[in-house]
Amino acid sequence: MFSQELEEFLRKNKEKRIVFTNGCFDIIHKGHVAYLVEAKRLGDLLVIGLNSDTSVKRLKGPERPINNELDRQYVMSQLKPVDFVEIFTEDTPLNLILKIMPKILVKGGDWKIEQIVGGKEVVEAGGEVFSLNFVDGYSTTSIIHKIQST
Repeated sequence: MFSQELEEFLRKNKEKRIVFTNGCFDIIHKGHVAYLVEAKRLGDLLVIGLNSDTSVKRLKGPERPINNELDRQYVMSQLKPVDFVEIFTEDTPLNLILKIMPKILVKGGDWKIEQIVGGKEVVEAGGEVFSLNFVDGYSTTSIIHKIQST
């Protein structure tokens, strides 16, 4: 269910303060990068749960993702704040969160803390949950609309 690379990463870093977030990260933009930088500052390591192509299609529609999951995983893994990227196939990352059990769970500012999947479980395990700053004017959907209108 989880990659061997994740198992090894968790084994090597069990004493570290892991920050976790998730998303589609289909077309990377300034809002994503600012969010990831802010997330990384909260702990030692930043782990990304990346929606698989099939889960993106279920969540965003048949025209998405624009970039396939392996390309998105590669791009995300090359970003300075990111330490590890695991692809998940479900609609939510709950099983991945339960596996990692991060000390810090974050989502973008468009999410209320009580809406964040896995938040209850992380808090019950002694962790923290944050809704980080949202950079207005940046979204993958708006980039797609801009491209389509030209």
